[in-house]
Amino acid sequence: MEGKLKEFSREELAKFNGKDGKPVYIAYEGKVYDASESKLWKTGLHMRRHQAGTDLSEEIGGAPHGVEVLKRLPQVGTLKAEKDPMDEHIPEILLAIFRKIPMLRRHPHPMTVHFPIAFVMLFPVLNILYLVTGKESFDISAFHVLVAGLLFTPVALLTGPYNWWINYAGKWSKMIAVKMFGSLILITLILVIFMWRILVPDIMLQSSGARIIYIMLSLTLPPIVTVLGWFGAKMTFPH
Repeated sequence: MEGKLKEFSREELAKFNGKDGKPVYIAYEGKVYDASESKLWKTGLHMRRHQAGTDLSEEIGGAPHGVEVLKRLPQVGTLKAEKDPMDEHIPEILLAIFRKIPMLRRHPHPMTVHFPIAFVMLFPVLNILYLVTGKESFDISAFHVLVAGLLFTPVALLTGPYNWWINYAGKWSKMIAVKMFGSLILITLILVIFMWRILVPDIMLQSSGARIIYIMLSLTLPPIVTVLGWFGAKMTFPH
């Protein structure tokens, strides 16, 4: 029975994207399924992220459900074995690893970036709590959070270009420019604040303009990570 199924090239599969009344076809591990009757694929776009007419073999690893959901759909064909044009820049050995461990393709940056975001957001909050309450524990915690942010931010800076190269072929865009330059500004500010605190441990006790500048610098961190996070989300969920 399977031998009679139509064989689709990636180019042919892309035509069945659910737009303008076209059927919704998706591929998984060499098999092409018809998802036209599924309400979740009605527009050809699933969960505002997965586009019909594509191979979801690697994407399924990040889904909240298993492959059994796809296997309930009627199979209408097979996908011709050919390299995805988007993967031409990736060595075959890496593609083989991604097929076995899909999370290594898209997850490294989204996983690691949450740590510096949390620490950088918390740092100025603890500083303000110290100013309001005068409790030394808030000042100490702020310093520890700053150190954690300093340690985790470089990790996010390394995984970012990795995911950019793997999934976007290193293609330059406005969003990439904002994320690249914004990240450099962020790590520079964190370093400046850290070194200042090391050189002047009692900076928060001083009633001079230096403390005001120190506080203002700390307050610039949340807006920067917010902008970086916004553009990161736009790249992950472009629709």
